[in-house]
Amino acid sequence: MGWLDALVVLVYLVGTTALGVVLGRGQTSNRDYFLGGHRLPTWALLVSIVATETSTVTFLSVPGKSFVAGGNFTFLQIAIGYIVGRFGVILFLLPGYFRGETLTAYHVLEQRFGRTTRRLASLVFLLTRNLADGLRLFLTAIALNIALGLPMVPCIVITTVATAIYSCAGGVRSVVWNDCIQFAVYMLGAIVAAGLLLSLIPGGWHELSTFGTATRRWQFFDFNPSLTTPGMTFWVGLIGGGFLSLASHGVDQLVVQRYLCARSRAAAGWALGLSGFIVFAQFALFLFIGVALACFDAATGGIGAVKHDQAFMTFVVGHMGTGLKGLILAAVLSAAMSTVASSLNSSASSLVSDWIAPYVATLEERKALRLSRWLTLGFATVQGCVALGAFEWWRRDTQALAIVDLVLIIAGFAIGLLLGLYALGLLIPRAGERVALLAFGVGVAVATSMLWTPLNPFWYTLVGSCTIVIVGAVLDAMHRKMKLPSSGDSI
Repeated sequence: MGWLDALVVLVYLVGTTALGVVLGRGQTSNRDYFLGGHRLPTWALLVSIVATETSTVTFLSVPGKSFVAGGNFTFLQIAIGYIVGRFGVILFLLPGYFRGETLTAYHVLEQRFGRTTRRLASLVFLLTRNLADGLRLFLTAIALNIALGLPMVPCIVITTVATAIYSCAGGVRSVVWNDCIQFAVYMLGAIVAAGLLLSLIPGGWHELSTFGTATRRWQFFDFNPSLTTPGMTFWVGLIGGGFLSLASHGVDQLVVQRYLCARSRAAAGWALGLSGFIVFAQFALFLFIGVALACFDAATGGIGAVKHDQAFMTFVVGHMGTGLKGLILAAVLSAAMSTVASSLNSSASSLVSDWIAPYVATLEERKALRLSRWLTLGFATVQGCVALGAFEWWRRDTQALAIVDLVLIIAGFAIGLLLGLYALGLLIPRAGERVALLAFGVGVAVATSMLWTPLNPFWYTLVGSCTIVIVGAVLDAMHRKMKLPSSGDSI
């Protein structure tokens, strides 16, 4: 990379950090820090929801899905389920978040079952969210490593520190407005890369179209009914992806926090509903880039033998001009920072509200705000350590899974369990906390056992959530038959 590329990246990093510091001025309480005072506009929350779930995994790993031999557009089928799942959230889960002042998604579970259930759900969120986003940090470091030639450890540290500073200083207000900037940057970078790829393919669009047809890379639908076939099928995308979206956008504090920042339930519903269609378009664009990369490599040999997650950045470094390299690297950083910053802020809000709220209540507002900022930095350290551990694993395992697959496995395992608790509260109104905890324990056992089966990982959310509901219904029926007390109000 040349000096102009480095300047573009430097200006981006300094700009986002400075914006976070500026937006942090005037904050006097955790309500401002975690909820933005309920004053954020709907369009900004819409863009923030999209940017939050569009991490480096999407930017680098999704093109690899259509780049590799045998790759195609079938991964896009999961976006259909994402749209369906979001409307399920709007209908069934969103109303519960707008009954009174709620700081986290898991406050609703305390109202329905009790404090132990709330803390259990929060713990699952904290562990799996920081693990998954540590992996996202690692993938971002790969991009920096390829582009700048720096060792992996400094790359991880640079990304972690830059994100932590603006997230810590500005709170959720900084996160949301930076998300809007980052969305514009990474979409511009992706569109520019797609156009450049098309111009570098010797035969242009005609050759790309012919190549995609000959290699079946334009294939979108796959109606294979098997539950164990690896990869994406229509049924996995529609049902598995629907449940995954229902859980990730309905019970994951990372996204739920956006609704809680909205001015009203209707505003939150509009932001959530429209976001699914934008994500569909984004996935289509990134998969198109993957097919174009494969065609370019077949015609010119310009990519070479690289892992699926490395193909896009290898092209950027080797074939994009001065200035454009910096733009793409800034886009990669923006995709990562939007997700990680949201993760840091939502993790801190969950720890403060779900675990140490009684202690925080004894502090002055400014001291409580200072504590929240220190906790944000603490979670940044945790995710940085996860990224370092992932680097060691990836370096030694040449057959490692694509990061996008690993992240989705973690998400499907964890949020399926959380969705099961919410569904149990909705569908079995009399089930109490004892029933919920026992059902959750069985759900964990079943979800863990799935890791050693050939079941497609995209079914994990459905199986985990249904297990908790079914077991909870059976236990509740047994309790009532034995005339044991079982109480609870519906969410």
